[in-house]
Order: sequence, then C-alpha cells, then structure tokens
Amino acid sequence: MSLWTTYFKVSAPARPSEVTPNLWNDEIEIKASYADGSGYQAAIMEQYKLYVEMADRISSRRGLANTFFLTLHSAVLTLVAVFWKDQPDGLSSWVLLPLLVLALGLCLAWFWLVRSYRQLNSGKFAVIGALELRLPASPWWNGEWKALRGDEKDKSTYWALTHLEIWIPFLFGLAYVVGFVMAIVTST
Repeated sequence: MSLWTTYFKVSAPARPSEVTPNLWNDEIEIKASYADGSGYQAAIMEQYKLYVEMADRISSRRGLANTFFLTLHSAVLTLVAVFWKDQPDGLSSWVLLPLLVLALGLCLAWFWLVRSYRQLNSGKFAVIGALELRLPASPWWNGEWKALRGDEKDKSTYWALTHLEIWIPFLFGLAYVVGFVMAIVTST
C-alpha cells in the first residue's frame, strides 16, 4: 500500500448492506426472550435512538474540531501578517520556513482529523441505515438521504459537508505556501 493510499485516500462511505451481516445477534436465546415481538421492536427502537444520538455527538465534536482549527489558522495568519508588515530591516524571509513547516503540519493534522471523523460517521450512519431496515420507517437512510441525494450520479443535488470540509486544510496549506513564496520573492 502506498503512502498516498495509506494517509490521504478518502474511501467511499459504508452502506447498510455491508454492516447488516455483522449487526444482528440471531442466537436462539435472544430470539426466545422476545417471544411476542413487541419487546424486540422496542429494543431495536431504543438502540436506534441511542445510536442516532451517538452519531449526532460525533458530528458536534467534528464541528468543534473544525472551529478549533479555523481559529488556530486564522490566528497564525493574523500573527504572521502583523509581524511581517513591520519586519525589521535585514530580516530574511527564510525565518518563516519553520513557521511554514509547523502550519503545514497543522493542516495535515486537520485533514487527518476530518478524514477520521468522516470514516467514523460513515460507519455509524451505515449502522443506523441497517437498524432502520428492522423499523417500520427508514427516515434517515431511505427518506432524508434519498431526498438529498436523489440520483446518486447527480452530484449537484447535495454535497455532503465532509466532501467540502476535507478541502479546507488543503486551501489553508496552499495559502501558507503561496504566502511564503511571495515573502521570498518580494524580499529579494
């Protein structure tokens, strides 16, 4: 497996059909304890509610992580702009190189964190979809998701947030590199 595949590949989201074979506990003892069927449906509903809440919490944590990195990178860009504007004479632009390396490292960390949250939520949403197969309705997987995505081949219908947010660390990294190159070019 190449370095690119290992660290940068963003895989396709999991689907309920991939999760279903490993999701259900179909042992005889478990089925026997739900003889009338209503307890079984109630248990599925409780697990479903709990799992949806867990997925929502992951999404909230992802939002907080993105806010943290946006604030951090905005502060870095502001500090560099303020100090670079009034730089002492004779100061080489190459002093920005360690800051560039640090900023690019933060961009990589942000990318990997976003990717990790995407993978985690993908798995959780696939499990939610699989749980919905045993419920009377499928509001998320077959309802909302299909309404948002429509024809899966038509990407203009809905762009998932994770498809957009994965580009933000790269754009900050590009801004850092362009700013560094401009500082080198203008100081010579």
